[in-house]
Amino acid sequence: MKDECPICRIVVDNDNPFKVCELDTSVVGLNPNQFFRGYTFVTCKKHITELYQLPLDKRLKFCEEMIEVAAAIDKVFHPDKINYELLGNTSPHLHWHIIPRYKNDSLWGQPIWVQPLNEKRLAEKEYLDIIGKIRKNLPISKH
Repeated sequence: MKDECPICRIVVDNDNPFKVCELDTSVVGLNPNQFFRGYTFVTCKKHITELYQLPLDKRLKFCEEMIEVAAAIDKVFHPDKINYELLGNTSPHLHWHIIPRYKNDSLWGQPIWVQPLNEKRLAEKEYLDIIGKIRKNLPISKH
């Protein structure tokens, strides 16, 4: 963990209300902004910036975990498409953005980064419901 990395602090925060679960190589968390219902992060536990920096077995496991999270989101939300983003330009810590996309979303057919998004906050009960449903559909979950 790097002390100055805000994502490292999120990874170790056991009181994070948006934490879905901890997996072997990653921590899964719901994005507080639910403009895209089910938008989730899969964050590497180790502070690295590039996928190739993980040893092959960990790299494959990290990708497998991302795929399992995407499959769980698909089962829960039935989006029209799922976008997978692994950027790191703004937050240099390896993490996937798993973004369910819906044909009726205002940015359908475009990357979500083309314009600022309106903040969509939910009631605490709604977050807990989403987190519970994702956990229930994760076969590799270690709640």
